[in-house]
Amino acid sequence: MTDRLSIRAYARHRGVSDTAVRKAIEAGRITPNADGTINAAQADAQWSKNTDAAQQRGKHKPVSNEAIAGIRETLGESAGAFEPKGGGTTLLQAKTANEVLKAQTNRVRLARLKGELVNRDQAVAHVFKMARAERDAWLNWPARVAAQMAADLNADGHTLHVLLEKAVRNHLIELGDLAVRLD
Repeated sequence: MTDRLSIRAYARHRGVSDTAVRKAIEAGRITPNADGTINAAQADAQWSKNTDAAQQRGKHKPVSNEAIAGIRETLGESAGAFEPKGGGTTLLQAKTANEVLKAQTNRVRLARLKGELVNRDQAVAHVFKMARAERDAWLNWPARVAAQMAADLNADGHTLHVLLEKAVRNHLIELGDLAVRLD
């Protein structure tokens, strides 16, 4: 590479417009040679040192991982689709992740408005209440039917009541061993 490039040649070298190079010279971020040409190596170093990366446009602008940590946490497993190969996160990836999060939030909000979603805490409380009522009904069943069954079988009512109650309790214990997942 030659030590003296024109403004347009240096702009091509940097991948920017010649207007951007002229603005950098006017702002004092890079210094041209006395004849107006640019030493590419010196100008590249000055450009990197004197230019605020946050003020730059472009698809390769890096964004800190902390800036989108909340989005990744919310997206969970689907956040892997936004992981760059180089380790950092680009602005485009952060914007894409943000748009996906907005779309998911809007989908949930719409489903809630349509009445397609239920409150998890209310549903769990309702199922618990129903299970307790079912259990209580089974626990009271031997006392209700033992006397009539004993009369039909010509058996001792107390003994039949104790046997039925024991069988019902054992059955309820077996049912209680079922694991319920609420994922």
